[in-house]
Amino acid sequence: MMNDDLAALAARIDRTNELLARMLAEVAKTPSTHAIFVDAGYLYAAAGRLVAGTEDRRAFDLDAEGLIEALIDKARQIFADSRLLRVYWYDGARRRIHTTEQQSIAELPDVKVRLGNLNANNQQKGVDSLIRTDLESLARHRAISDAALLGGDEDLVSAVEAAQGYGARVHLWGIEAPEGRNQAEPLLWEVDSQRTLDLDFFKPYVSRRTAAVYEPTAAARPAREDVRFVGAQIAAKWLAARGRDSLVELLPGHPYLPGSVDQDLLVEAEGLLQYSLRGQADLRRALRDGFWEHLQTQY
Repeated sequence: MMNDDLAALAARIDRTNELLARMLAEVAKTPSTHAIFVDAGYLYAAAGRLVAGTEDRRAFDLDAEGLIEALIDKARQIFADSRLLRVYWYDGARRRIHTTEQQSIAELPDVKVRLGNLNANNQQKGVDSLIRTDLESLARHRAISDAALLGGDEDLVSAVEAAQGYGARVHLWGIEAPEGRNQAEPLLWEVDSQRTLDLDFFKPYVSRRTAAVYEPTAAARPAREDVRFVGAQIAAKWLAARGRDSLVELLPGHPYLPGSVDQDLLVEAEGLLQYSLRGQADLRRALRDGFWEHLQTQY
C-alpha cells in the first residue's frame, strides 16, 4: 500500500514538473513588452530650455512626430528583445479639450494622448495621477515588462513604486539640463535605471520661432490682445536682463507691480505701440496681464 501511495505521489510530482516545464517554455517564447511614458510638460520645458533657451511653448516649435519616432528608436536600441506596446503622451489642456497640436499627436500610430487639466497659470493638473494609473494597470496585468518614463516630477515616485510592485522595471529618461538638475532626486533614487538625452538628440526637433513684432497703424487704438502681447514681449526682455532672482522677488506682489517697474513697463509699451496708454485703464490692465502671464510661465 505504501509503495502504491509513493508511486502515485511520484506520478503527481512528475505531472506538476511537466506542466511547469510547459509554462516556462511558453513564457520563454513570449516576447518582452515595453511602453514609453512622456510627461509633455517636462519635455517642453526641459527641451525648450536646452535648445531654444526658454520654457515658453509659444517661443519655439516642437516636431512631436519626429521626436516620438526618435524616442521609439531609442527604446528599440535599449530593449532589443522587446516589442513596443505604445507611447503614452501626457499633457494638459483647458477643460481637457485637445488642441490642434494634441489632436495631430493623437492621430500618430502607436501613440495614446492622455490629458489632464490646465489651470489659469498654464500649469498641468492631474497628469501625474494619469501616469500612475496607466503604469500600475499595465504592470498589474503583465502588459509590460519595462517602462521608459520621460519626466522629472517628484510626484511620479508613487507611480514608479506602483509599477515596480507588480514586477515591472521602470527606466527614467531625462533631458540634459544647461545647469543643475531638472529631475527630482527622490525620483532618481527610486527607478531601476537612468538615462539622459542630450542636446544633439533634441536639436533636430526643436526650433525657436522668429519673434513677432507688433506694427501698429498710426494713431490707431490697439486691441487689448495686441497690448497684452506687447506686455509679454517686455516681460521676456525684463527677465533676460534681471534674471530669475528678480522674478522670485517680484512674484509675491502679484497682481501688483512695484511703481518703478510699472512705470518702465508703461513707457516702453507706449514706445512700441506708438500710442499713449495714459487714461486707458483697460489697456493698462491688458499690458500688466501680458507682463505677468509671461513671467508666471517662466517660474
